[in-house]
Amino acid sequence: MSTPTRKRKKAAPKTFKAAYDILKSNAAELQQQDEPDIDNLMTTVEESIAAYRVCETRINAVQQALDAAFAEEDVTPKTES
Repeated sequence: MSTPTRKRKKAAPKTFKAAYDILKSNAAELQQQDEPDIDNLMTTVEESIAAYRVCETRINAVQQALDAAFAEEDVTPKTES
């Protein structure tokens, strides 16, 4: 009887690019499987959730910065020529 190989849980990614790459890689891996890898499914799901949260946080931060920048622009008095 062989012991199933388990993927090692990786540390949460620190950057949007690293998190996005994890999501792409995990999605491709799941799509290419003929049979589900149940032994590693939870690790893949947990890793994907952590990566998704990093992406979501960065996207929200950028959206807030853009909203603030556009709000400032709308408040700034415009000089007429």
